[in-house]
Amino acid sequence: MRDLSTLQPIDYLMIGHITQDLTPQGPALGGTASYASLTARSFGLRVGIVTSCRSDLNLDIFAGTTVLRKDAEQNSTFINTHTPTGRIQHVKGVAETITLADIPEVWRDAPIVHLGPIVHEISNEIADAFPKAIVGVTPQGWLRVWDQDGLVSYKRWEDAESVLNHASVVIMSIEDVQGDEDVVSEFAGLVPVLVVTEGAGGCRVYWNSDLRNIRPPHVVEVDPVGAGDIFATSFFIRYQATRDPWESARFATLLAANSVTRKTLAGVPTKEEINHFMTEIIEMKAL
Repeated sequence: MRDLSTLQPIDYLMIGHITQDLTPQGPALGGTASYASLTARSFGLRVGIVTSCRSDLNLDIFAGTTVLRKDAEQNSTFINTHTPTGRIQHVKGVAETITLADIPEVWRDAPIVHLGPIVHEISNEIADAFPKAIVGVTPQGWLRVWDQDGLVSYKRWEDAESVLNHASVVIMSIEDVQGDEDVVSEFAGLVPVLVVTEGAGGCRVYWNSDLRNIRPPHVVEVDPVGAGDIFATSFFIRYQATRDPWESARFATLLAANSVTRKTLAGVPTKEEINHFMTEIIEMKAL
């Protein structure tokens, strides 16, 4: 077991499962934890990940990032199938639940905390442990259920309030809630900032009883996997620096749009792209 006394403070705490997804090209690392932590690293931040997976899962890609791995008998594993009518997912394995006891004390002062569950793996008690942080939530893992064959479907998040009452920003896809606008309205009333992403349609940002829509530039899409996680991470980081949701959404939209022009983890932004998109103009409309 790692000696936690040697851990150093971090800037971005990522909590959630690193997955080993099954793709036509073979097994590949995935999950919000993968895309978000690599994106935060590109910003030059000190990143820490608390996750659960098998002890033999190769995590070399996270060199330069501190990973605390809670050993599990199996990795959280997905099969993602993209169709003209949307993504079809199957769960083929689930690692261990992450609890507050798994979060080292030295990391509880991180200025940005990202709760990114994919299979209900984060204990609700964790959300209340970071009163000084920007707590960003990407709730897709709390919004899904799967049958005995692993087929994923949408399920309303019954105890959302217990987590969202402690969130600074929530970012979710309209696909996560199957277009349920009642859930959007509910979440908008629970959190200071809610962002609803709509793929190529851009995103909606709810803040201070105001709503704005931000449109992405036109790009040739190669692979949309991970774009939402790159968007969320970029938004959280920019928001922590500016406290401006409109600017944060503008910036995150550009990075996410750029990410879909490359496959899987290759879509993670570079330092050069991050610097370039800091000042680029994008269409923003109040609704």
